[in-house]
Amino acid sequence: MTTATAADYGWIRSATSPFRYALESGYVLTLVRGVSPEQFLALAGAEPRGVCEGGDELIERHQELLEESDGGDGPYVLAGACAVPGEDGAWTLALALGGDSWPPGFMETLSAGTRAVSHSSNGGKPMHFFHWYENGELRTRFEWPTVRSGSTPDELNSLMCEVGLGLTDDDASRVDLKAAVFALAERLTGVRLAVEPMALAEYRTAVVPEAPAEEWTSITIDITDAYGVRTYAHIENDG
Repeated sequence: MTTATAADYGWIRSATSPFRYALESGYVLTLVRGVSPEQFLALAGAEPRGVCEGGDELIERHQELLEESDGGDGPYVLAGACAVPGEDGAWTLALALGGDSWPPGFMETLSAGTRAVSHSSNGGKPMHFFHWYENGELRTRFEWPTVRSGSTPDELNSLMCEVGLGLTDDDASRVDLKAAVFALAERLTGVRLAVEPMALAEYRTAVVPEAPAEEWTSITIDITDAYGVRTYAHIENDG
């Protein structure tokens, strides 16, 4: 079993990280067991755009897609999917750039009979979500680790603590939450992500239909200033 922690994913914000662009543009990263990249994209209803070599080319193709849209109604989201080794067999990694969610009902369908783990950001704005699905059921979901939902919102508590996602607001403010979420995804899948494999992978690409914004019950504003001081505020949606 993997022992990943947030410290293993400090690279995601480095200058050489292929993931920096994803954080800036918005992304969804999903890992699913036993579903091929081709099956994944077909289930998402995505329009195939061929194969690209490496993370840099995936980013270039997303930028080209934005130029094609030229400020219009889209599409804006490009997904790249590839096979990766993980726990109990083959997994697919899918990275969608330019969006923060898959089409409605997709994750339930994708995870039927298997496990799927997903995390996302809406790019520059303070909304970051984590989802764990098992056999079509949303088991645990959170934005801020102290506010969880799903059918088993507390089942991951011990793992969350081990990777650095503290269960008190004070604990959670001491760690890079995005790095810790990467580590939590690894704990649940056995898939270790690193700079070079992501940069060199062969991705099957496709344009993803735009999904409506995820309905939210609360958001947490989490800002780190130039001196390393973190400030956050939790806001409930009473509407």
